[in-house]
Amino acid sequence: TIHSRYADAAITLSLGERSDESYRALKAAGATRYLLRHEAANTALYTTLHPQSMSQQSRLHATKTLLSLGYQTGMGMMIGVPNQSLEHIAEDIELIARFGAQMVGIGPFIPHPDTPFANHKAGSIELTLNAIAITRLLMPSALIPATTALATLCNGDHSRAILAGANVIMPNLSPASVRSKYAIYKDKASSGSEA
Repeated sequence: TIHSRYADAAITLSLGERSDESYRALKAAGATRYLLRHEAANTALYTTLHPQSMSQQSRLHATKTLLSLGYQTGMGMMIGVPNQSLEHIAEDIELIARFGAQMVGIGPFIPHPDTPFANHKAGSIELTLNAIAITRLLMPSALIPATTALATLCNGDHSRAILAGANVIMPNLSPASVRSKYAIYKDKASSGSEA
């Protein structure tokens, strides 16, 4: 319905890993973009961050399927997850460039108190900005958001990400009364004023 009413609007989905048939059906219905962060190019690191029921091979297959179906496809990772090294981040950026993703989400890890990583420190603002800048140099036409996670660590300020190479702002238009139902970390930068 959205596609039929607003044919020139980009319709972006972020529904996780699905079957190839599901991706085809969503594309036929009018979806144009799909966000599916790869999370970690390094297989060992990916395994430490996900339950055994998930596999890196499945994630990358889904990404290849999205690209082959003509979606503008988003990949990305968090900076500062447990056990991540600079080499891992370099592998991530190289994988994103090799796949030719049109959107790249790079934000700092922020621990949530109800997860196994509750006591791990948040990712570095500077390292996140550097990863954004390197990605921008490698992928001049990519859509790179100034993530809410980075804005949260920067006291609500998106400008540092924009100056590093980000070129997308994603306002949260959810009604304030329901935002607490999607609390992926505490003190998320989202006052409601952006709506």
